[in-house]
Amino acid sequence: MALLVQIEKQLGAFHLSVNFRSDGGTLGILGASGCGKTVTLRCIAGLLRPDAGRIELNGRVLFDSEQRIDLPPQQRRVGCLFQQYALFPNMTVEQNIRAGVRGGTRAEKKAVTDRALRSFRLEDVKKQYPHTLSGGQQQRTALARILVGKPEALLLDEPFSALDGYLKAQLCAELSETLRTYRGDVLFVSHAKDEIERLCQSVCVLDNGTSEPPCPTETLLNNPPSPAAARLAGYRNVTEAMPQGDGLFCPAWGLALPWKADARSVCIPEDALQLAKDGEDAALTCEIVEAFTEGGRRLWLLRPCSHSGNGVLYMLPQTENAVPGGPVSVAIEQGRLLFWHKTVKNES
Repeated sequence: MALLVQIEKQLGAFHLSVNFRSDGGTLGILGASGCGKTVTLRCIAGLLRPDAGRIELNGRVLFDSEQRIDLPPQQRRVGCLFQQYALFPNMTVEQNIRAGVRGGTRAEKKAVTDRALRSFRLEDVKKQYPHTLSGGQQQRTALARILVGKPEALLLDEPFSALDGYLKAQLCAELSETLRTYRGDVLFVSHAKDEIERLCQSVCVLDNGTSEPPCPTETLLNNPPSPAAARLAGYRNVTEAMPQGDGLFCPAWGLALPWKADARSVCIPEDALQLAKDGEDAALTCEIVEAFTEGGRRLWLLRPCSHSGNGVLYMLPQTENAVPGGPVSVAIEQGRLLFWHKTVKNES
């Protein structure tokens, strides 16, 4: 299985430039809101025409601007699961699934539908309408309707974006089970790192309309290849840097790092900041702006006590004692820093 996407699309002032390849399994498309994730899926599905480029699925050309090939959606063999599932409200579960079956006699369509109802554990609700179903039942119905059409690729457009944490966890588990048995290419669009981590073997970061080369999900989480990837992976101490003498200067923090590196951006992981020991030369003195709990972790928000810069640093403290407004001496674990040649974009 292979999906190749190399496309350009201009929408007003927004320019999309995407170039990636998926060779089976689930590829995550990770990016902030408005970065072009849904536009990319719509172009692959044939719902939006790119301005230039090529889309290829298992050796079949779906779109090629130079050869003037642009297959209609129904010929692409691509299934799309959108955020609201798009079930037909006036059809039962059984009828919704049967609507996705391609070709065959009436008896054959019924046999395919019955198998899908059993496979997706929907037999008990097959006569019910979408508005009477739970979120999980709606998602399973939508997936069953897509998969009975035997698509060669499955596009999932942020299917958990409107759900609370408890329901999201349930549906994520059910979707993971479904994807394990699907043999085609899967593109899973999300802005949430935890969804990508759980469901995707690899990930392609989309930053302001431009894609980065796909990488293993583990690489994104532990050694992100760019500042944009780092921020999407949950790293917050990411900033622009510039050479200064034998080290680097970070204007946002007014902080001079004593380590020489050929870099334009730097990240200090939250757990790479440590309380300085008594008598140890601290890398910097900070003011504790706030101490708070997030996701079960205790965090400090620090502001370096320097003459320039008003940026803040997040730190995982080794003690619960904190006095907001009070000073704290902090050392930086050099070996944990991340450096990139790329410049940070849209830094706040």
